[in-house]
Amino acid sequence: MPDVDVVVGRRVEHLMGTVFSFDLRDPVSAGVVDEVVEWLHWVDATFSTYVEDSEISQLRRRDIHLAECAPEVADVLAQCAQLERDTDGAFSAHYSGLLDPSGLVKGWAIERAAQLLTEAGSTRHAVNGGGDVRAVGRPEPGRSWQIGVVDPFDPRSLATVLSVVDGAVATSGTAERGLHVVDPRGGLPAQGLASVTVVGPNLALADAYATAAMVKGAEAPAWVEGLDGYDAFAVATTGERWQTSGFAAWTA
Repeated sequence: MPDVDVVVGRRVEHLMGTVFSFDLRDPVSAGVVDEVVEWLHWVDATFSTYVEDSEISQLRRRDIHLAECAPEVADVLAQCAQLERDTDGAFSAHYSGLLDPSGLVKGWAIERAAQLLTEAGSTRHAVNGGGDVRAVGRPEPGRSWQIGVVDPFDPRSLATVLSVVDGAVATSGTAERGLHVVDPRGGLPAQGLASVTVVGPNLALADAYATAAMVKGAEAPAWVEGLDGYDAFAVATTGERWQTSGFAAWTA
């Protein structure tokens, strides 16, 4: 008999201090979705800087060594180190001397969650974590995923809408949390840009690049232009908007 315990449609979970949603357009085993959600909760418990006994918190206090942590911790920290080099220090897993890979973890986790659903046979789904989205396939034949980007000056309005097939969209900005992006090179809040949206093939990188672009400010347009396969749209604190030369190809 066919597996009747399947999921099609949306599922919502509270994770990492925000809301995650799963938009599933193929029938997927409910057990598979449960396993993906359980893994995301494990990521949250492992990498949270707000949980005293998380492995990241223990590493921050030097209560344990990296070799004692789950392999995923070493993998994430290695990616953070590479990104720090690639962004000339605008992205880092260390702020004010403290270990904090949060700038990569959410995007990395969403990317992996979408991959797990793909490995389970789903060819059409989108995973959204707090506005950062990894879309796989098409929601319907001939259609693309429509992903709105909130205007940082008016949360009721959209600054732009992207049309995505097999892609990732990440936004870093001040709309929800104010000046929360810190320049790791000096410890001061990043200023100059109200929001940056980066789109490309991988959400872990798009998320980190969006954070780095916020830090780079006026240097961000030229820097993002040099990234292979990634484009950006930004709103400055003055209200001025800019986008990279390839961004129009991603818009609805």
